Parts: sequence; C-alpha cells; structure tokens
Amino acid sequence: MQGGTGAGKTIGIIAVLIDLAQRDEKPTVTSVVSESFPHLKRGAMLDFLNLMKEHGYFREERWNKTDYVYTFETGSRIEFFSVDQPGKVRGPRRDRLFINEANNISFETFEQLEIRTNEFIFLDYNPVSEFWVFDKVLNRPDVDYIKLTYLDNEGLDQRIINTIEQRKNRKGWWQVYGLGELGEVEGKIYKDWQIIDEIPHEARLERYGLDYGYENDPTSIVAVYYYNGGYIFDEITYQKGLLNKQIADILLNLPSAIVVADAAEPKSNDELKAYGLTVIPSQKGQGSVLRGIQFVQSQRCSVTKRSVNIIKEYRNYLWQVDKDGRIINEPEHQWSHSMDAIRYAMASLEVVQRPDEEERASRLLARLKAVSDQR
Repeated sequence: MQGGTGAGKTIGIIAVLIDLAQRDEKPTVTSVVSESFPHLKRGAMLDFLNLMKEHGYFREERWNKTDYVYTFETGSRIEFFSVDQPGKVRGPRRDRLFINEANNISFETFEQLEIRTNEFIFLDYNPVSEFWVFDKVLNRPDVDYIKLTYLDNEGLDQRIINTIEQRKNRKGWWQVYGLGELGEVEGKIYKDWQIIDEIPHEARLERYGLDYGYENDPTSIVAVYYYNGGYIFDEITYQKGLLNKQIADILLNLPSAIVVADAAEPKSNDELKAYGLTVIPSQKGQGSVLRGIQFVQSQRCSVTKRSVNIIKEYRNYLWQVDKDGRIINEPEHQWSHSMDAIRYAMASLEVVQRPDEEERASRLLARLKAVSDQR
C-alpha cells in the first residue's frame, strides 16, 4: 500500500486486521511491526487501541501490557513488536503480518519476517525514494498493489487537507506526499543522522534545547549529549498546551544542564529562571538561523530511537520554496519544533567545541613535557 500523507493507510490496514481477527473460525496470530518500539507505540499500536476503544471492542483484561498482545474472543491474537528486536524477527511463525512504514526497515529484515508468515503480508510506505519494495517485491506475481492519497481519506479534517494542498508548488514534496508517487523530496535540510538504541553511559550531557509552543505548536525539549567526537539528541518533551510552570517542572526533574531557549520569548525565559533554572537565550540576529543549521550539519549527529518526533521532523525538515518552486534559504515551519530546539542548543556549543583526540593528546604531551622540564 503506497501513498502520500494523510491517506489513512495505517488506520485502514489496522481496521482490516481487527475485522479478520474478530471473524476467525480458528485462532490466528497477526504481527504488527515497525522500525522501533517508540515508533510503533505512537503509531500503529496507538491507532489499534483507539479503534478498538472507539468502537466498543476493547476489553482491558484481553490486553497484555507486558507483551503487547491483544487476544480476541475468537482466540486470535494481534501482537506488536519492533524489528530492532532480533529474537522477535527470527522468532515463531505467524499467520498475518503488517510492516508499518516498510521503507524504514532493511530487505534482510523483511525476508526474515516473510519466511515466517503463513497467509499474507501488508506493507505500507511513503515513496520518498526508491527502496527494496520496488525491485524485489512489486514485480512478484503474488503481490497486489494499491496507491492512496489524502483524497481517498473521507475522514480527513479539512484543515489538514488545506495544509497538504498549500504545498502543491513543491514539485518533489507534492509528488511524494500529495500524489503518492515515487520521487525524491527536494530541499531536505539534514542528512546522514544515525539512529541509536540509547544514550551511551559515557556520554556527557551538554545542553537542553527548548522551543516554546502552546495551542497550535508543541513545546519541544531536546537533551544534547557529547560522545566520542559527535552529538546525540534525545527527546524529552514534544507536547502542546504546556504552561511555563509545567515546562519548569519537567526540566527541574532532569539532570542539571544549561537550557538554551528561544530568544523571542524573553518573558518565558525569565519565568523559567525564576523557578531556579539556568536559561540562556538562543542566538538571534540576521543569519543566525543559517549559521546554526550549518553548524549542526557540520557535526556527526545521532538520535535515540525513542525520539520519535525528532526522527519524524528530521526526515521532513525542508527548505521553503518560492512561488516558482525554487528553494530559498529559510526552513519550513511545520517540522521545525525539535529542529529549532536542537539548533538553539548546538549553536551555543559552537564556541566551546571539544578538541579532537589528536589535539587533546598533543596538549597532554605538552603539559607533561613542561612539568618534566621544570623538574
């Protein structure tokens, strides 16, 4: 199932799997998987639970919160796990399989799951670029293919439709997310970030980046760590409706570090200081956004797999285009919240970059030599 944004691919597949499990005459096992458990929990699993509850199907006693398995009255089960669990990928067989956002997993993982599936497999994806499904799956005789767009989703809110259609002048974006066609999304700002399992024990907390939001935009708080010559980003908060007192409470319950917050909110920054936090304003002025982005781009960057919103924004953080579709050096706002928080924190670190190992060793040798000479 190929499609653009807002097409309802995941919801539609989950609804079909629920219906089949409720109608089974003999018990079956259905696996729903995606690239990481945080991605799964905030995506397909949340859609499953919401659908079950909205239609009055959900029974608390049938939901195993430890193993993330729901057992229906028919005895059929739907289980949820992520492909970063090798034991699960190479585990027992199943009857049905749904791989959510298949473009984010490897072909080798798909093969391990496929050979352990009896009945059928659903794959859904945004065709942001060509990947293994195009040359190794779609040409098979046992494959059915459907393409959906936001126009196929009868339940889509008009505000979301308007947001999607405002981007018709972005040729690459519209090709993929509007029309659901294979393409390359032009104007992507960041590339080559690594997704890692967790923060290494030896990593050093450097800053918290804070981008304020409230009713329309989320407040984003990102922890920035330094490790082995690169930086790691970890999502702390990504939530609408937070008051400054709530933001302060979140930060006060974390390990202490300087908070770099949006300079455009001096009143909020002063309020956080009054709660006992060390807050400094982000860099501002002409060219500060581009300088900050360039500094982030120049670093080796990683993000924890639990940072679902950072990962989503990273993949969709684009330069704006003018009315003629030409890229201009100004980021789009829609996917900028955690990206701004990261930029605030990183720009404040530019003047205190760590020396590389060679330079550090050289300085240590020089100090040792000086001590020896004194003796």
